[in-house]
Amino acid sequence: MLHNVKTLNGYKLDSLDGEMGKVKNFYFDDKHWTVRYLVADTGNWLKGRQVLISPHALVAAIKEDEHIAVDLTEAQIEESPPISADIPVSRQHEIAYYQHYGWTPYWGGPYSWGIYPNPFPAPVTNSGQAAPLTEEEQKEWDPHLRSTQEITGYHIQAIDDEIGHVEDFIIDDDTWAIRYMVVDTKNWWPGKKVLISPQWLEKVSWDESKMFVNLTRDAVKEAPEYTGDPGFTREFEADLHAHHGREGYWNSEELAKEQAKPNQ
Repeated sequence: MLHNVKTLNGYKLDSLDGEMGKVKNFYFDDKHWTVRYLVADTGNWLKGRQVLISPHALVAAIKEDEHIAVDLTEAQIEESPPISADIPVSRQHEIAYYQHYGWTPYWGGPYSWGIYPNPFPAPVTNSGQAAPLTEEEQKEWDPHLRSTQEITGYHIQAIDDEIGHVEDFIIDDDTWAIRYMVVDTKNWWPGKKVLISPQWLEKVSWDESKMFVNLTRDAVKEAPEYTGDPGFTREFEADLHAHHGREGYWNSEELAKEQAKPNQ
């Protein structure tokens, strides 16, 4: 199911012991554009540190109740490696985090979740601890974690001029990939919002807070309009991808799921 990040922010988080806080932010990597951690606001509990929840532990996001079920106890979360709220998440912390829960790490594999195409169910390493990166894997995988709050407001540069700025994100809770950025075009074309897939970006200038996409203004202007409802149909997505001459992500992901299945 697809969800707007702005809608998910503020959802209650229910651990196995009961409510533990609310959704505050998301960290994603800038290689696969996949959410790696949900950041929880736990109020006065664990104050002064970031509480990170991997999608491995996220059971479901329920729109009707505005909550996300977390398959962890409060004790497991409290005993996880602490990280200050004032510093970014380092790879060293990620390794310690995955070792704490005994999950197979998302790095060092052919898919967006390492050796798996999605995070469910949470796979566990044979030793019960996540292995650190090998030297070869470190060279192949050198992403940075970015926050959705950080990227909101970034400008989108088309071939012939800017088309707007990032207003929101649409996340798929099957793989926790960022499917689209919601782009507000009000400074150029008032009254319309459009969707741009991160997979269509040519490059991102993090220093300039700008993203570059190989599309023209006219192509964006004539694209199917985004009306604000993330519950749009696959037909809408197919029309959007076809309009821009791009293959649907669902085709390659279905193939990846089939290839990742164990031999019968």
